Amino acid sequence: MTGKTQYRIFETAGGPCGIAWTAAGVVRFQLPGEDAATTRRLLLRRLENAEAAEPAEPPPAVARAIEAAQRYFAGEEADFTDVPLDLAGQSDFFRAIYDAARRVHWGETTTYGTIARDLGAGPEGAREVGQAMAKNPVALIIPCHRVLAAGGKVGGFSAPGGASSKLKMLALEGISFAPPEPAQQTFGF
Repeated sequence: MTGKTQYRIFETAGGPCGIAWTAAGVVRFQLPGEDAATTRRLLLRRLENAEAAEPAEPPPAVARAIEAAQRYFAGEEADFTDVPLDLAGQSDFFRAIYDAARRVHWGETTTYGTIARDLGAGPEGAREVGQAMAKNPVALIIPCHRVLAAGGKVGGFSAPGGASSKLKMLALEGISFAPPEPAQQTFGF
């Protein structure tokens, strides 16, 4: 992290979210919690020097990220690719993984293996992609919910609510994992 950390807890249609930033960019995004106090606790728990973090009015780039998150949880298409990030402390490979994940847009998905292959890592690289997604400090801004396990399976999700939260987020984007409706009428017995 670069410099003093500030944060904001804000309301969305999905519940209260949190965002923390430094002068270099966003360092942490907390997906909706059950209430503002829980969201604040979860946000600060994962911040370096959390005791020194201060609530503040967000600068313009962070304010735009907040507005985009509010649109997202209202079910409107939102783009986070221009949100500046402060990923200091992340390995070069994790940063490359995060860059690749940021290229997966609204309503699209990819897999851990596809990202690994695109980065020149072999099949074993999929595990590292999964680890990077699990440690994603800015979920939603880096859309780890759009990265699936092999075979299009949902895979894990380390945010509150786990895989069910991932499914809800994907549903906001029109991606469903429900079985298709039968093409033919069924008998009533």
